[in-house]
Amino acid sequence: MNKFKIFLGEIEQSQLYLLSIGLLSSLFFTVTFLINRVISLDGGHWYFSGSLRLIYAIILFTIGFIIFKGFSYYKLIIKEYLNNFKFWTISGTIGFGFFYSLLCYSASYSPSWIVATTWQFTIISSLFILTFFGKKISKKIWFYTIFIFCGILLVNISYIGEADVKTLLLGSIPILIASFCYPLGNQMIWEEKRKREQFNLDLKVINNSFVKVFLLILGSFPFWIVLYFLADPILPNSSQYIRVAVITILSGIIGTSLFLYARAHADNSNKLMLVDSTQSTQVFFALIGEIVFLNADYPNLIALVGISVTILGLIAITRSK
Repeated sequence: MNKFKIFLGEIEQSQLYLLSIGLLSSLFFTVTFLINRVISLDGGHWYFSGSLRLIYAIILFTIGFIIFKGFSYYKLIIKEYLNNFKFWTISGTIGFGFFYSLLCYSASYSPSWIVATTWQFTIISSLFILTFFGKKISKKIWFYTIFIFCGILLVNISYIGEADVKTLLLGSIPILIASFCYPLGNQMIWEEKRKREQFNLDLKVINNSFVKVFLLILGSFPFWIVLYFLADPILPNSSQYIRVAVITILSGIIGTSLFLYARAHADNSNKLMLVDSTQSTQVFFALIGEIVFLNADYPNLIALVGISVTILGLIAITRSK
C-alpha cells in the first residue's frame, strides 16, 4: 500500500499527468465560451449568465459537501470562510467576480472564438503574476510560452477580417483584464496554502480542490450584489436558467476543480506554468464547437499554422527541465 501511495504521488507530480489534467479542464472550460455566446444570441443578459452560475454553484456544492462529506465538514468550510472573510472576499472578487463578469460581458459582443483566443493572453498574464509573487521562471518557459501565444495570435489574425473594430474592442479589452484576474485569484489561494504549510496550520479544508472553488465563488457574492445595481439587467428567460446550469456543472465545478487540482500538485514554478499553458487549447475546442454546433467556417491556413505552433509549444514545455 505504501509503495502504491509513493507511485501515485510521483504520477500526480509528473509533467505528463499535469498536462493531461490541464487539457481535460480546458475542454470543460470551453463550454463557457460556447454556451455564453448562445445565451447572448438568444437575448439573455450577461449579468445573469454570471450571477446564476454563482447561485447554482453554491447550491450544488453545499448539497455535495453535506451528502459526501457530512454536515460537520460543511460547517468547517463555512467556518473557514467566516474566519478568513477578508481573504476569500478579495480573492473571490478578483478570481471569480471580475474574471467571470468580464467573460460574460464579452460574449455579448463577440463570437466564442474571439473570446477564447483573446482569453489565451492569460498565459502571458500568468507569467507576470508568478513573477510578481517572487516565482522564478526559466528563460525556456518564457520563450515557449511566448511561442504558444504567437500561435494563438495567428489563429486570431486569421479571423480578424470577419469582425469590425467595435466588436474586437468590446470583446477583447474586458478579456485582457480578466486574463490577469483569474490567475491572480488562483495564485492567491496557492500562496495562502503554502503560507499555512510554513506555519503548520490546519490544511484539512483548503487541501480539497472542490472546497477552494466553492470558497472562491462564495467570496465573490458581495461583488455580484453590487454589480446588480450597476448593470440594471433584464430578467432571464427559461432557457438561460438551463444553459447556465449546464455551464455551472461542466465548467464551474468540474473544469475549475480539475484545474486547481493540477495547480495544487505542481511543486515548482515551471510546472505551474505548464498547467496554466494548457488553457491555450480552449481556442481549439471552441473552434471545433463553433463548427459542429454553430455552423462556423473551418479554420483557414493561417489558423492551422497557429494551431500547429501552439501544440509544438506545449510539447516543448512538457520536455523542458
